[in-house]
Order: sequence, then C-alpha cells, then structure tokens
Amino acid sequence: MITVRDIAFVRYQATNLEKMETFLQDFGLHQIAKTDKALYMRTVGPVHHAHITELGEENKTMGFGLLAQSAEDLATLAGDLGLAVEDNPEPGGGQRVRFTDPAGNLVDVIHGQQALPVLEHRAPLAMNPAQGRARFGKTVRLKPGPSAVMRLGHIALLVSDFRACFDFYTRVLGFKASDCYYAGPEENTIAAFMHCGLGDTYTDHHTVALISAQDGKDRFDHTAFEVLDLDDVVQGGEFLKARGYEHSWGVGRHIQGSQLFDYWRDPFGNKIEHWTDGDLVNDSTPVGHAAITNDELSQWAPPLTPEFFA
Repeated sequence: MITVRDIAFVRYQATNLEKMETFLQDFGLHQIAKTDKALYMRTVGPVHHAHITELGEENKTMGFGLLAQSAEDLATLAGDLGLAVEDNPEPGGGQRVRFTDPAGNLVDVIHGQQALPVLEHRAPLAMNPAQGRARFGKTVRLKPGPSAVMRLGHIALLVSDFRACFDFYTRVLGFKASDCYYAGPEENTIAAFMHCGLGDTYTDHHTVALISAQDGKDRFDHTAFEVLDLDDVVQGGEFLKARGYEHSWGVGRHIQGSQLFDYWRDPFGNKIEHWTDGDLVNDSTPVGHAAITNDELSQWAPPLTPEFFA
C-alpha cells in the first residue's frame, strides 16, 4: 500500500472545448495547454493543470489524477497492481501509473510533473470580527471578476459498489475515513469523506468522497476548487451569475468538512464547487458517523432543490 499526498486533476469529456474553456476562465481557471483534442486548465497554484477536458461525441466524466509522494511509491503502486510505471505523455510530463478503479474511473497516479510559478493574486482579506480584529486603517474595495482558484481540493464520486470502492481506496491508495454517513441501521455505511492518510500531518478533511449511487450509475457527483476567502466565493459567484451560468446550491457552510461552499453547473451539466475555510484533519482525528439526511449537508444555506441531486 502507498499513500497519495493530494489530488492533481480531474478529467472530463465534452463536445465543445471552446465552450468549456470560456466557462472555466469565468470560474477562475487559466489555460496552460490546448490541442485540437484536449484542453488543460491550471489554477493559481503550482500544479501544472487541475482540469482536463477531452473532445468527444458525448459529455461525460472520465477520471482524475492523484499525486504520489515519491518515485519509490509510484514503483510500489505499479508492483502492487501488476502495472508499469510509464512516462506521462500529457503536458507537464513526469511519470504515471494508470489504472481503472472499481467504479470505472480512469485514475492516473503522477510523480515528477512540472511545477509552475504561482500566478499573481490578491492576499486573503484581513477580517474585523467582534473579537480579534485584524484590519486597521484599511478598507475593503474589490473589483468584479472571477474567483482566484488556488487549487483543486477534492472530488466526490457516485459509485454503484460502495464497499468495493472504499476497500480499494483505503487498501491500495492509503485513504482514511474522516466522516461517514449511514442509511437505516448504523452499520449500513453509504458514504465516506476520505483524507490522504499522512499520519500526523494535517491535510484536507476529504480529498475523495465516495457516495453510494442510488440509481446504480457510476459518475462524478462534483469536483471542488479552493478559493481565497469568503469574499472570493461570493464575488466569484456573482461574476458567474452575471454571465448567465446555472447555479446549483449555496452559499452555505457544510457540516462534514465545514467548508463555505457555492455550487455551479458547467455548460455540460457537471457540478463544480467553489469553497474556502475547510477543516484540516490527520490520522488521529476522530471519525464521525452520522445518519444521512438533507439536514446533514449544511449548517446554513438556502433550501436544497431536486436540481442539486440530478
């Protein structure tokens, strides 16, 4: 078993690369490479690309990439799965081990990919709460524009065989549960928010979430990108709204993970999230276990609609 250190990118197929690129730029991503068959978009941060769209005859989710901690771990993973370490032919290079998970997602575990200079962006805003004030003699004056998307944070997967996927991600890739949901009896776990099992090192509350697909269809539920702060969530949402994109849910604060969130739909119906201020956990953090209800999805937010679950 190895332990991956983070998520690298998500991969989609779409019928129109230009339409996807325009949306992603408005969402806060930046083109780093493009061919007649694929689009690669980066964040403000140093990871080479965080979103891949391949041109195809139908719109669908395809898979994602994870970051190995070392070349040795990549070799170990290859040996565990009976696969080869290969040179990564996509922009950014490095090496990869490619496989399909139990839900049919194409997964690339990457090491040695080119890092990029961090793009210019504003600093997070200093806040003046009733206690612990931090902004003195300064105003807040923001200009309309896309969010500053700092990084890809997590992916949520709808899976037809929850137990097989949970076993695979814990046993092969070293993920550990942070919070779980059950339906009916407490032993009937149907969802798990999973963090990279990095021992005492604190990491995101979840990098991969596994959710039992009620319709039996394996696919992404959503992908989630971290932005600077709450103003960046709200202002980026206002920018998307002004351009006529479809809003899904938010702004609100989750329970499991605590993120301040806002969900949108790209032009092909994929759900995509801006978030900030999420929990950090390590392998010693107690694992939560709660009954699945709509009330468990947020501490505060606008009412959920059926659209969110489509």
